[in-house]
Amino acid sequence: MALADQPHEWGLGLQQAASPVMEDIRAMHNHLLLPIIFGIVIFVTVLLLYVMIRFNKRANPVPSSFTHNTAIEVIWTVVPVLILVIIAIPSFKLLYKADHTDDPEMTLKVTSNQWYWSYSYPDNGDFSFDSNLLEGADLPQGALRLLTVDNKVVLPVDTNIRILLTSSDVLHNWTVPA
Repeated sequence: MALADQPHEWGLGLQQAASPVMEDIRAMHNHLLLPIIFGIVIFVTVLLLYVMIRFNKRANPVPSSFTHNTAIEVIWTVVPVLILVIIAIPSFKLLYKADHTDDPEMTLKVTSNQWYWSYSYPDNGDFSFDSNLLEGADLPQGALRLLTVDNKVVLPVDTNIRILLTSSDVLHNWTVPA
């Protein structure tokens, strides 16, 4: 059986990786995105505390009257752009890596419909079926709400699979969890 990790209560972070692409996604999340997020939170917290202490009514009875500061305006425009570029470069590499499948042994076509998914195996006789979320009353004991369906997709392990994702009307979210 393949790695079948799933969300759990009070879980933090991404699920365990079962593919090289997911390993790269986890690495980007843990080693690039989290430090950037942590740095922004620390910077905003320190800046907020500084402003609260330095510019309160008691410490500064006569408020300043300047209306703009070109240097600060350039900084708060350029720094977010640089952060987004730093995030975008590895993101595009990951998108290409996730989209490119070397010598796929099979294809799974996923079609999003409003409130359900349709699956077909075009390389295997175009077998198809629909998959609907189970409502709360229909959930088996211990099943995960909003993650349990009536017909599950079954894929072989250790196989290169091309996944074609499309939509008939809406496309909210679909992923291979690990």
